[in-house]
Amino acid sequence: MRKVIRFSDPVSIYARASAVGKTEYDGPLGALFDFHDGTDRFGADTWEKSEESLSLAVLNFALARAGESQDEIDLLFAGDLQNQCVASSSGCGTLGIPYCGLYGACSTSGEGLLLASLALAAAPSLSRAAVVTTSHNAAAERQFRLPLEYGGQRSPTAQWTATAGGAFLLCRSSEPFAPPSAPRIVACLPGRALDSGVTDGANMGAAMAPAAADTILRYFSLTGESPSDFDRIVTGDLGAEGSALLSELLRDNGLDLRGRHRDCGVLLFDPLKADVHAGGSGCGCSASVLSALFLPALERKELRRVLFLATGALMSPSCLLQGESIRGIAPLIVLESGKTGGDK
Repeated sequence: MRKVIRFSDPVSIYARASAVGKTEYDGPLGALFDFHDGTDRFGADTWEKSEESLSLAVLNFALARAGESQDEIDLLFAGDLQNQCVASSSGCGTLGIPYCGLYGACSTSGEGLLLASLALAAAPSLSRAAVVTTSHNAAAERQFRLPLEYGGQRSPTAQWTATAGGAFLLCRSSEPFAPPSAPRIVACLPGRALDSGVTDGANMGAAMAPAAADTILRYFSLTGESPSDFDRIVTGDLGAEGSALLSELLRDNGLDLRGRHRDCGVLLFDPLKADVHAGGSGCGCSASVLSALFLPALERKELRRVLFLATGALMSPSCLLQGESIRGIAPLIVLESGKTGGDK
């Protein structure tokens, strides 16, 4: 898709939930998350099953916040980092909601919100959709790199896969049950899978930054808008390395995001207290930060317009061992605060 998709009937995010593990809870945003587990196990006996429990728990929390049951949700978009998205299908997928499994790496939250919005806009028979994305540090390390007990040294450019998850319930803003103050998705722009030649799996920020720059530049070129039209331009999860590269790439193209850009991978941890190197990553990183920090700010009208791009490094351990490069992806959604009182 080479055009910005605008919704004549914006999509409301009418309920949300976020959950994190111990390291994430100890970070600067800890008090904002809905719940956490200091053991990172979420009641399970393996790391993989821990993520399954996290996936189910964060969706159930969002449903409880909305006062709804799973039977009222028409379609579920969910994804994680485990092979074949088994954490999602074996976790929240067990609720019996028609399920679409997604894999967009760290961009999965943005991909899910974009696709759920398109589904609601295209199908009047659907009234509600859910989006859930999670990641677990221990499960991801074992799958993509080395088991934790190996104790391998990490590169300074490496990022820390967040033990975290986010859940979102969506509906068209015209639905009678949609809260007027709920943040709304008013437009979206799918990302393009770009190969910038990066082959280092420990430098995902460098692989994702060109894709984020491409989406941002395309959006402003297609709309004629500028960064000043937004209170925040949020990426996730470029980390410190990728954020610096994004700024450089955009400045080379005449675009300056200073004062407006925030990155979920940078926000999630305090680098002076947590040994996370370049910052956070993983499907749950941007999902949890969006749910806990930016959506509440839109609800309270502390922010009015937010450009949100979840960024992903599309890589396979086998392909990296064969010397293949990593493609980056960055789907975009435009978020606006809801209407209340005297708003027109």
